[in-house]
Amino acid sequence: MKNILIIGATGSVGSTTRDYFLANSADQLTLFARHTNRINAQQDRETVIQGDVTNVDQLAAAMAGQDVVFAALSGNLKAMAESIIAAMHQSQVKRLIFITSMGIYNEIPAYLGADGNVASNPMLRGYRAAADVIEASDLDYTIVRPGWFDNGGDDYEVTQKGEPFGGHNVSRRAIADLVMHAADDDDYLKASVGINRPE
Repeated sequence: MKNILIIGATGSVGSTTRDYFLANSADQLTLFARHTNRINAQQDRETVIQGDVTNVDQLAAAMAGQDVVFAALSGNLKAMAESIIAAMHQSQVKRLIFITSMGIYNEIPAYLGADGNVASNPMLRGYRAAADVIEASDLDYTIVRPGWFDNGGDDYEVTQKGEPFGGHNVSRRAIADLVMHAADDDDYLKASVGINRPE
């Protein structure tokens, strides 16, 4: 059993991952979000903390006693990653799992639509900047680069940084399964992994 902090717990990936941990692990969860009124916590398994991901002191307080930090966020991801890293240093937590996007290394092959790569899609620059900040840190990180989220089949394949992406879409539950194994089994340490449903 581990203590897992989920930052962005009310988003689509964060909430799906939360439900997946509750159903498939014995882990204790701390749910960190800007708006917590929508969260109906399981009292014996979950703690809810309202806060701002750019507030390092709030984050560090939430990280106290945690084994793993999982972040599924949107917005200024580089600034958020920098804030999370600073808070992890402050709270002496080392394990980070962070969601970015496929395409940040131009790894989408032409047959899947290479215009989705950062070279053609400036929207991905923030995702790439966040990944660069995390990779330059001393944390035990896993960067997760999912395909487009959907609620389709839950089978998935994993690609490593430098390998071409194998498919366009992936289910949120598949992402949650990868995150759970990364958290509980220390899979994918110091790695940036793509995840997609096989085509």
